[in-house]
Amino acid sequence: MPSNSLDRLTIDKSRQPSSQRGRAHRMRLTAIACVAACAGTALWAVQRRAVPIETTTVTQVFPTQSFTLLNASGYVVAQRKASVAAKTTGRLEWLGVEEGSRVTSGQIIARLENKDLEATVHQSEAALQNAGSSLDQARAELADAGQAFRREKELLQEGIVAKSEYDAADARYKKAVAGVAGAESGIRSAAAALRGANVNYGYSLIRAPFDAVVLTKNADVGDLITPLGAAANAKAAVVTIADLGSLEVEADVSESNLGMVKAGQPCEVTLDALPNARFRGVVHTIVPTADRTKATVMVKVRFVDDDSRILPEMSAKVAFLAREAKKADQQPRIAVKPSAILVSGGREGVYAVKGERVVFTPVTRGVSVGDLVEVGGVKSGDRVAIKPLGDLKDGASVSLTGEK
Repeated sequence: MPSNSLDRLTIDKSRQPSSQRGRAHRMRLTAIACVAACAGTALWAVQRRAVPIETTTVTQVFPTQSFTLLNASGYVVAQRKASVAAKTTGRLEWLGVEEGSRVTSGQIIARLENKDLEATVHQSEAALQNAGSSLDQARAELADAGQAFRREKELLQEGIVAKSEYDAADARYKKAVAGVAGAESGIRSAAAALRGANVNYGYSLIRAPFDAVVLTKNADVGDLITPLGAAANAKAAVVTIADLGSLEVEADVSESNLGMVKAGQPCEVTLDALPNARFRGVVHTIVPTADRTKATVMVKVRFVDDDSRILPEMSAKVAFLAREAKKADQQPRIAVKPSAILVSGGREGVYAVKGERVVFTPVTRGVSVGDLVEVGGVKSGDRVAIKPLGDLKDGASVSLTGEK
């Protein structure tokens, strides 16, 4: 075979179709893109990895917490409280108050059936009037007898009348004097009977013993009211009232902490029903006896300011203070642990937890309140990171491991 025939069997690469060279180039670009995508995915996965963090909560605090010596719990109790009842037995005919009604001292708040007692009063009034008429009659008789006696006395001295006529006039005069004395005694007796009738009638009118507010209504119209409530279905008390001006907190203080409490010591009272309110108080008295079952001593705290929202039997907490709270001390502050604050980009702030990420939130630092610091820029209830702040960036993904 000729040599030039073999040459024709050799592939000439320079004459390879351009379509094959383009396909190879595209394959190289695809490989490079795949490598870049894998690298980007790896980098995104690293950035996506959640950082475990510990958090704390932004809270609302009061400056008085920084100089509180001791805390105790108790209840609001009215020092003037009464179960108002009748002194006599009878059926309740009228009740003029209900729960929450304000009453004044001496005000009639209920009435028992008293027709018989009212009749007795009228009878006593008539008897007194009759006794008064008898006294007038006796006094008239005395005046006539006295005049006749003086006339007979003058005639006897002149010898015109006999001694017997003078004696009769004298006896009549003395009888008239005695009649007046008896009529005056009758007046006093009738007046005493009338007072007794009025007293018995007054027992059927149930009055408030002092200025107060009705706490409970214990009987209804038609109920039988007795002083002791011994009869079946009878009620002893009609209403229960309390003087809201005498409200105090009765708190139990442990015997071991009693040395921190003294009479006149300033306090701050909080009520479970009004958690955002603070009330000024002062130690009124330390009850001189201990409860051996609880190893506590009762301390009575008096409210400094009156407030209509304070009601008997409310649960209360008492903070015994080292000094008297000023007005500014009773204003709430927003505070957080100092360890949650960091400096980033020349600004102080915190990493606030928003879902599964943290967001750098600038804050302004204020005064210290105990082991916390006042801040502005966040609100009560916000959760912020405290550890590890050095591993966090704005927008970083996080997972929560706990709260401190």
